[in-house]
Amino acid sequence: MTPFSPPDIDTRSYDYRLTVCIVTWNSARDIGPCLDSLAACRCASPVEVIVVDNGSRDDTVARVERQYPEVHIEALGHNRGFATANNRAITAARGREVMLLNPDTLVHPGAFDTLLRFLDTHPKAGMVGPKLLNADGSLQMSCRHFPNFGAGLFRNTPLGRILPKNRFATDYLMTDWDHLSPRRVDWLSGACCLVRREALERVGLLDDKYFMYCEDVDWGYRMRAAGWERWYVPTAQITHLIGGSSDQRMLGSVIHFHQSMYRFYRKHYRSGALWLVQPVAVTGIALRAVSATSTIFFRRLRAKWLARRRLRDHA
Repeated sequence: MTPFSPPDIDTRSYDYRLTVCIVTWNSARDIGPCLDSLAACRCASPVEVIVVDNGSRDDTVARVERQYPEVHIEALGHNRGFATANNRAITAARGREVMLLNPDTLVHPGAFDTLLRFLDTHPKAGMVGPKLLNADGSLQMSCRHFPNFGAGLFRNTPLGRILPKNRFATDYLMTDWDHLSPRRVDWLSGACCLVRREALERVGLLDDKYFMYCEDVDWGYRMRAAGWERWYVPTAQITHLIGGSSDQRMLGSVIHFHQSMYRFYRKHYRSGALWLVQPVAVTGIALRAVSATSTIFFRRLRAKWLARRRLRDHA
C-alpha cells in the first residue's frame, strides 16, 4: 500500500464548494423529487448540479430543462454507462469537491453540510458517504468490505440461501454493526458518495470499462491503494428508492453486474490468487450469472402462465 501523505493545500479558486453529479436514464419520474430535495437541503456552501442523461426515451431531459433551468444538463444521446456519464460530469465540475448522486434519491436537510464538515475535519478521508435509507425508513446496506472468495460463495447463491446467517455474507455486508456511528469502511455505494478533489486527482476518474455496477467498489479499492480513507457518516441521511433505472432492464442489469464482477476480479485479484482458486472464482461468477438469469426467465414464464390462466378463467 502506498504510504499516505497529507494533501497539498489547494489554493485554487472554485466557483462552488460542491458539484453534485447525477446520471439519468429514463428517470423522469424520479429526477424532479430528487432535485427538489437538493433545493430544500439548504447547503451552507454554493452547490453546482450537473445532470448527464444516458439517452433517455422519456422526457427526462425536457423536464429538467423546463423546470430546473439552474441545473446544467448534457444529453449523451445513447446509453454510455454509469461510469462514463459520471466521468463527463466530474470532468465538467467546477466545485472543489464532487458528489455522485443517483436520481432515485431524496436528500435529507443538512446531509451535504454534514458530509462536507466531516471531510474538512478528516484530512485523510478521500471519500465519505451518508447513511442510505429505504423508502420505508429502514437501513440500506451502503458500505461494505471488499468482496472475497467466501462472499462470492455465500452472497446471493444457493449456499447463501441454505445458510443465510453465514459469517462470509455477514462480514461482507457489515450486518453485525449497528451503523449508528462514523466508521472507516472499504467502499461506499455510488448511489451517493462525496469525493475530495485531491483524492480524485491522485486516484483518477471512475473506470469506464465498467458499464454499470462495481465501479464504486473499484474506486474504493484504488482509494485504499493510494492511501486515502473511506468513511461512512450516518449523521448524514439520504433516502434511496433503489433501481429506478435498472428495474427497467432487469435481465440486462444482471448480465452487466456479473460482467463487472468478473472485471473487478480480473483487475484486482487474479494476479495474487492461487492457481487453483482462479478457475473456481471464474466458474463461480459464471454460475451466479446463470442462476440469476434463469430465475428471471422462469419468473417471467410463470407470470405469463398465470396471466393466460386468468384470461381463461374469465372467458
